[in-house]
Amino acid sequence: MIRVVIADDQQLMRDGLKTILSLKDGIEVVGTAADGEEALAVSQQAKPDLVLMDIRMPGVDGVMGTRLIREHLPETKVLILTTFNDSELIFDALDEGASGYLLKDMPADTIVQAIMTVHAGGVVLPPDLTAQVVAELKRTREQVSIQPEKKMINHSPEIPEELTDREYEVLKQLGYGLSNKEIADQLFITEGTVKNHVSNIITKLGLRDRTQAAIYAVRHGITPFDR
Repeated sequence: MIRVVIADDQQLMRDGLKTILSLKDGIEVVGTAADGEEALAVSQQAKPDLVLMDIRMPGVDGVMGTRLIREHLPETKVLILTTFNDSELIFDALDEGASGYLLKDMPADTIVQAIMTVHAGGVVLPPDLTAQVVAELKRTREQVSIQPEKKMINHSPEIPEELTDREYEVLKQLGYGLSNKEIADQLFITEGTVKNHVSNIITKLGLRDRTQAAIYAVRHGITPFDR
C-alpha cells in the first residue's frame, strides 16, 4: 500500500481527494492537513510514503511545506497539486524537492498514476502543462529585465562541457519526466546504462537528484516541448 497524506486548505478538496483515493487499490490515505506546517506534523506521526501538497495555502504554503517535509522526512515524496499555473511557485516547490506537479482538475486516474510514478522514484512533469509554465516563466523574466527593481529570478549555471553527447540526450529525456526504462527505450540503450548516465549528470551538474536534473533541463531549454 502507498501511504498518502493530503495537504490542502480547502476541506472540500481534502475530503474529495481522500474519498477518491481511498477507492483505489494500493493507496491508503493516512492523514490530511490544512497547510504545510500541519502536513509536517501529520506526516511525522503517520510516516506516509507521499504527500499530496497544494501549492497555495494560508500560513505555510506548499513551497515551504515541501521544504519542511524533505528536510525532516527525506524518505517521504511530495507531489504538488495546484489550480494555479504559477511558474515561479511551481519551480520553487520543485527546487525544494517536490517530485512533480499536477493540476487538481486532472482525472482521478491521472492523479493515481502520478502517485504511483513518484512512489516508484519517477518524476511527474506533464509536457503540455510544463510548456505553459516555461512560457509564463520566460514572460516573467522578460518583465524583470524591463523593470530591474523587481526581484530577479535566479539563473542556473551554464551546462558543463564535460557532459557527453549521450548524457545530454539523457538529460533532455529527464526533462520530460521519463523513467529510466522509458529513456532506455527512447535511446535504444539498456536501463542500467541510463542509470549510470543519470548518476553522472547529477554529479557533473552538482544537483541533488533526478528531479533537479529534470528542472535543469526544462529551465535551460534542453527539453523542448514542441515535439
